[in-house]
Amino acid sequence: MRRPWTTGLKWLLLGTAGTLVGLAGVVAWQSLGSEDPGVASAVSDPQAQRLKGQYLAQAGNCMACHTVRGGAGYAGGRAIASPFGTLYTSNITPDKATGIGNWSRDDFWRALHHGRGRDGRFLYPAFPYTSYTRMSRDDSDALFAYLQSLPPVNQPNRDHALRFPYNQRMLLALWRALYFKPGSFTPDPARDAQWNRGAYLVQGAGHCSACHSARNALGASLAPLALEGGVIPALAWYAPPLHGGEKGLGSWSEADIAALLKTGVSPRGTALGPMSEIVGRSLQYLTDSDISAISVYLKTLPAPSSESSAASGTPRPEPAEAERILKQGQKLYGSLCVDCHGGKGQGSAPDYPPLAGNHAIAGPQPLNAIRTVLNGGFPPSTTGNPYPFGMPPFGPQLSDSEVAAVLSYVLNSWGNQGGWVSASEVNRYRSVPLD
Repeated sequence: MRRPWTTGLKWLLLGTAGTLVGLAGVVAWQSLGSEDPGVASAVSDPQAQRLKGQYLAQAGNCMACHTVRGGAGYAGGRAIASPFGTLYTSNITPDKATGIGNWSRDDFWRALHHGRGRDGRFLYPAFPYTSYTRMSRDDSDALFAYLQSLPPVNQPNRDHALRFPYNQRMLLALWRALYFKPGSFTPDPARDAQWNRGAYLVQGAGHCSACHSARNALGASLAPLALEGGVIPALAWYAPPLHGGEKGLGSWSEADIAALLKTGVSPRGTALGPMSEIVGRSLQYLTDSDISAISVYLKTLPAPSSESSAASGTPRPEPAEAERILKQGQKLYGSLCVDCHGGKGQGSAPDYPPLAGNHAIAGPQPLNAIRTVLNGGFPPSTTGNPYPFGMPPFGPQLSDSEVAAVLSYVLNSWGNQGGWVSASEVNRYRSVPLD
């Protein structure tokens, strides 16, 4: 599902927060990682192959990372912030001097499948080859054919600005030995074609694990196929679990999941922050069959053996102080929030999301709630929801302690068990860039 984790996962060893999209009206190509006669016949038609590649480029949300704001599409140069320094995305237009105009299909396949450049150098896994390795060779060739059909743009690539020792590319050999093995997608014979299609998209082109998985200190994904959720460090957003457990999508229907992916709003939640951009630029164009396939697949993912109920690191205040905070928060909620979100946090679908039972808000991290109250937010404008209702920013109006109070009230009301928020925690995110 693409690019968390806006614009994608913006850090060195994480991968872009890219996600799945499609081009309206384009065929939902069905290659599942193995040789397929239908795909082979489509490839014999160059135009059909390019259209397939265009769909896949959208599915991987390639343009989001490989285009600097205001720049030419796919010409690279976008800064990717990370805990290790800054990376700059590469030019993937067919320019022979600065792009991939001199690359062959084999070169491109080596990059996607093996994480190596044309010259054999290891690629930094900010380029999510750890997911793309599951894409089929036919899909790789189609994507390459589409990129080669773009207008060439002469724009030299920028050197990464990484701190020592992360700027020593040779150390990637050790990282790869520990965390990467080239693979492929193998359909599960016990599942039907729809489930396998959803699995292929989520695990491969969509690279959903880039945002929706926790990472270790070296940026490697922990249980990437489990989609247990995690913080996107460089963006300071929390990507909630996508598995079918109680803390994930277990109580969501497939229709609710599909609605969120397709329109940005659903009876269970609303896409804000990075996910809003992903839906608006990408997911809304995905074919209905692919949206359904993803929804079916996600619902079947098992929950972790022991789902953590731990919330924010802010400890519960003493009883008297907790009562004072909740009373203050209830008063603020009544004056600022109740008209849209309801007296019981039930919301008013599809315009205003529920706060009761919202696992993106009442989950183990309060980041999303803090940033939304401070900065406001809008779901994307989509064909299915062209005039979205947004939330105004309350950061200029409320102090850190007031924001903490209203959020602590929300996170401890209507069955939510989201912990407590402190004023210092709120202050920490006042200065976090929106992009």
